[in-house]
Amino acid sequence: MLPSLFIAHGAPLLAIEDNDYTQFLSRLGQTMARLKAVVLFSAHWVSGTQKVSEVNEYDTIYDFGGFPDALYQIEYPAKGSQQIAQQIADLFRHNGIPFEVETTRGLDHGAWVILRPLYPNADIPVITMSVNPRVSPEQQYKIGQSLEKLRAEDVLIIGSGGTVHNLRAVQFQENDINEWALQFDQWLEKHLMEWELDSLYRYDTLAPNASLAVPPYGNEHFVPLFYAMGAADDVRKATLLHRSYRYGNLSHSVWQFG
Repeated sequence: MLPSLFIAHGAPLLAIEDNDYTQFLSRLGQTMARLKAVVLFSAHWVSGTQKVSEVNEYDTIYDFGGFPDALYQIEYPAKGSQQIAQQIADLFRHNGIPFEVETTRGLDHGAWVILRPLYPNADIPVITMSVNPRVSPEQQYKIGQSLEKLRAEDVLIIGSGGTVHNLRAVQFQENDINEWALQFDQWLEKHLMEWELDSLYRYDTLAPNASLAVPPYGNEHFVPLFYAMGAADDVRKATLLHRSYRYGNLSHSVWQFG
């Protein structure tokens, strides 16, 4: 059975960079190459009701500004899967989770920035999913949990966001890692390893420097973690595959669940 993953998508510049993190993602894709599909919860698709994409072929969305022209030339023409989208709809109905099907939305950069190094040929079907940062972590976890059966069918479930993602705090010329970011990620690591849900659900009041690492205006980047965790509730094992930082505190964390 496949694990689920939480993958940080960092800054859009990752899409045109060659560094330790992009190389790691390329290697990770090679270890998980025989897939039926990828189901991806993106921090850049926020909605009040859970959305499920049912798209034949995705357009590439450039949901950012002020970056080099090369970024806007990238295309990632992944195809969708009506079959998997219908399976997700059936699982949501069975578990009493309200949802809506989206038939036109393309891939935002929370999706294609990580999918491109993982699967550069865009030859694996993708079903993108929205996140709702306004509901409780318990509800986010439950949505992920409802999909755990897909892992037994070679479907990889990914939450795309960032454990430390505060664009107002990034320091573009800083190479040293800010201590407050390390402290938050170390607290998170301890409680993820122990699968200590009660504390994780209250990260915003219990974790050191939580308001800096996960600012209230930007918690949509943190919550994909709960969707990915929920999808591996049957195993409850967390493994840190990679962690590095850019710009002082922007984290590149990759967690494997299951």
